[in-house]
Amino acid sequence: MENKKELIYFPTWTAGRKGYSERVRQVFQKHLKDKELIFTPQRSKILDYLLEADRHLSQEDIYGALKGEGIGKITVFRALKMLEECHLIERVTDSHGKPRYEVEMDRPHHDHLVCLTCGMIIEIQWPEVERIQEKVSKKIGFTIAYHRHELFGYCKECSSKRG
Repeated sequence: MENKKELIYFPTWTAGRKGYSERVRQVFQKHLKDKELIFTPQRSKILDYLLEADRHLSQEDIYGALKGEGIGKITVFRALKMLEECHLIERVTDSHGKPRYEVEMDRPHHDHLVCLTCGMIIEIQWPEVERIQEKVSKKIGFTIAYHRHELFGYCKECSSKRG
């Protein structure tokens, strides 16, 4: 799984556009300032690592990649918590029930298919499912604040190996 790219950059997503990383950085800096915290070099490296990722990362992935630069496990944990608080990253559950993270700012809504064999996480958009959810919710007077779908099964490659 390590070699497979998971994060899909939908055409409408602004991440590939000029200034995206800087906008993410500014949101994080403002959040920290509002909490009277400092945008440290360690927090900057953690954010940069997330921004450069081509797959959904665990806390251990980030710590493993950055521990050689003097970044501790607790620093990674706290930075992820702060990035979640300001809605820059979002959790995705992996095939073992553990959290993985993706940068979320300005990305279109999407859901995840999680392979139980190789652990790959596939991003997918289902406009028709979204319409059904809205219609049913409206019909019964329910206001959706947010939702996420994570479906667990087997990717095409692992399905073919299962027979």
